[in-house]
Amino acid sequence: MKRLLLIIFLIGTYFGFSQGENSSRKYTLDASQFYGSILLHNSDIAHLITSHPGGIILGFNRKRFGDAVWEAEYNYPDTGFSFVYQNMNNATLGQNFGLYAHYNFYFFKRNLQFRIGQGVAYNTNPYDRETNFRNSAYGSHLLSSTMAMLNYHKENLVAGLGVKAGISLIHYSNANFRAPNTSTNTFALNLGLVYDLNQQEEREYLNPQKEKITEPIKFNGVIRTGLNEGDVVGSGQFGFVVLSAYADKRLGRKSAIQVGGDFFLSYFLKELIQFQSNSFPEINVDADTDFKRAGVFVGHELFINKMSLVTQLGYYVYYPFDFEGRVYNRIGLKRHFGDTFFGSVTLKSHAAAAEAVEFGIGVRL
Repeated sequence: MKRLLLIIFLIGTYFGFSQGENSSRKYTLDASQFYGSILLHNSDIAHLITSHPGGIILGFNRKRFGDAVWEAEYNYPDTGFSFVYQNMNNATLGQNFGLYAHYNFYFFKRNLQFRIGQGVAYNTNPYDRETNFRNSAYGSHLLSSTMAMLNYHKENLVAGLGVKAGISLIHYSNANFRAPNTSTNTFALNLGLVYDLNQQEEREYLNPQKEKITEPIKFNGVIRTGLNEGDVVGSGQFGFVVLSAYADKRLGRKSAIQVGGDFFLSYFLKELIQFQSNSFPEINVDADTDFKRAGVFVGHELFINKMSLVTQLGYYVYYPFDFEGRVYNRIGLKRHFGDTFFGSVTLKSHAAAAEAVEFGIGVRL
């Protein structure tokens, strides 16, 4: 499973950032040091907040100048990769090493930079029932991680060197791939330098002609799968299957709205029903309770070249077993292969409580 996650991540980032070829490219490097605090988002990690974590963030960025239409539409963002080393300064939590694919978006005459990155991180000291039973945050070495930075950013001040300073938020979670999975969120201040690898080369920003996109309503089918574990530590990992069907309507070049339904076969719930019926008779769970669920949802898709960001909000209409409430949400990335097929990696959760990372393939007709 760990190898599969890495392969999908690398393939996705390759396809997502290899668009818009041009013979004259510009690249920058950046390095920032950060120091901050772990946010108390859940009382179960209160005993782990004993010190201030710190580390470094390294970035490799490709500048975009409008060679493709999407670059101009998003104010010429950068695409690139980040590496994050974080010392949690807590022996129980250990250290994290993360690799991310990122976008840098610019505002206020390109003086304000917003970086959003998604990737995988390796934790050196996850939960172990014998040697590290206090680590309720990380249940596995391999974690999903999201990074966001909001920085004052100024390039090429002196001999290719520039500066950046601002705030960062780094999230680590294994998305219930293995329990426990309370996760951590680090809020930090960062300060660093930027170096332009091509400071002698100047390029102008282009504004290519945009073609209006109009489409009829399209119908989509998706199958999603993966592994996850319930909240009971040691209950075991189980596979799941989600079948989704929905209609979408493009609203323009950037957006589409979605309406559809999901059918869930989540086998960890079958195990959880048996566990609760046998171990906690006072809560009156019938061992024969159906573990299947069905829901309806509305969603939005934001298109960025051949990649897109999907957000969905759903409600279970068939819900025989109570697990985290009837409302669920999904957020993730899609990669379109032509006009018909797509792949996706999404996080399904109930508010902030993650249930599973879903790997999906789909068709749009």
